[in-house]
Amino acid sequence: MEAPMLATQRHDEIAARLRSQGRVLVAEIARELSITPETARRDLDALERAGVARRVHGGAVSAGRSSLIETAVAERADANAEGKRRIARLACDRLLASGATSLLLDAGTTTAALAAELVATWPRTDAPRLVVATHAPAIAQVLAAHPSIETHVIGGRIRAVTGAAVGAQTVLAIAALRPDVVVLGTNGLDSAGASTPDPDEAAVKAAIVAAGRRVALLADSSKLGETSLCRFAGLDQIDILLTDAAPDAGLAEALAQAGCEVVSA
Repeated sequence: MEAPMLATQRHDEIAARLRSQGRVLVAEIARELSITPETARRDLDALERAGVARRVHGGAVSAGRSSLIETAVAERADANAEGKRRIARLACDRLLASGATSLLLDAGTTTAALAAELVATWPRTDAPRLVVATHAPAIAQVLAAHPSIETHVIGGRIRAVTGAAVGAQTVLAIAALRPDVVVLGTNGLDSAGASTPDPDEAAVKAAIVAAGRRVALLADSSKLGETSLCRFAGLDQIDILLTDAAPDAGLAEALAQAGCEVVSA
């Protein structure tokens, strides 16, 4: 019979998993290391005190994965670019095939990929009118190059880190809209919903969710299971999740219970 691991051995094993995976779950640790959930929680508490882990609901994330970390949009542009392109193509197929003629696009690199896909695939002649509003000037500039896409820019204070307009003016302008579909990006998606680090960004995203007749969330695999400081939508407020990888079992179950359709590219 194999001898049980010592506490220091377990801590080394869990720390290694955090470095490679970024996140661990109490249930998985307990099962795979043959310990009780209580012991797993104590191990994670010890790692948090040591500065290795940060405790979250159901487990822990690497201490480097703070809910306040926000990478500039230019730095994120090339991250999982192929996955974002697949999501963008899927979004065009699913959302526009439904007959939507008005969209509201959130800021972000995955929504920017959708804007590029729209410009590449939307007919340039004899095309039905497509109206797209966005609070991201860079995305508006991409869309405006297409002769059959009517582009509207929503103003406000521009945050340099995301290139998005935020603030009361932006929220009020969005609240006056009622598009067929709103399309959002997110920094994190877990069983509690979609979240982002900045409260001003969260307020704009929440307004976008409230404005839409249909709410679509675009999230590549790096966002699934992650949590940021400010939640802007519960899972029950999202009609469809478009992603490049299937969510894990826990998140998939939560999405199903919330009535959110999940489509993987």
